[in-house]
Amino acid sequence: MSRCRFHPPLLAGALLLATALAGCVQPTIDQVRFARTGPLGDQSVVILSRKHKTQGETENDFISCVSDSVAAGDDSLSVLAERQFVDSVFPWFEPRTAPLTMDKLGEVIAEPLVGNRIRDIGVRYLVWIEGTTERTDQAGTVQCTVFTGGMPACFGFLSWEDASNYEASIWDVTEGIAVGKVTSEAVGTSFIPAVVVPIPFIARVQPEACTNLSDQIKSFLGDSEA
Repeated sequence: MSRCRFHPPLLAGALLLATALAGCVQPTIDQVRFARTGPLGDQSVVILSRKHKTQGETENDFISCVSDSVAAGDDSLSVLAERQFVDSVFPWFEPRTAPLTMDKLGEVIAEPLVGNRIRDIGVRYLVWIEGTTERTDQAGTVQCTVFTGGMPACFGFLSWEDASNYEASIWDVTEGIAVGKVTSEAVGTSFIPAVVVPIPFIARVQPEACTNLSDQIKSFLGDSEA
């Protein structure tokens, strides 16, 4: 981390810059369709991620966010909770045995016992999400001290950039094929200017990525019901 010193006029300018720019998130979305999708009817979608505990594993709270978002709103889809799905097809999707790639996922679902069980619990589409949110850059510093009498004060300017990059592959259990992919990327810069009191301006990168990916999933699968 680099350390920077700010004179009062420069720090005031930095505060105005932070107020204007912090929290601004630049999203990018994309959608690729391999095959047509059929209507859900009384069936459901399940949102999954790779379960082996490795570096770069998709965050559980992101999967929960996407599941909740896909199940909400006027264009909502029926979503089976991931935990309920994993318990229903035990042990094939437990962390120690779950597939690590889409190819392996297809092989698992192709097993008659597994595929029949998934269809029995009413799941039509599996949405397999991969990706993470990572901090890509950081600069500046905020230094705090305590003056006589116990009064704390902080001075400086800290900034960092977060990047979210997620891809959702969609598998049709009935047809036994991958029908498409949707992606959501978001980049944003956060600031903490401090003139006595630190004031954070946080870019909500991961929530933006969640919202965009959820909308893409609903659009992709909802098109079949138009």
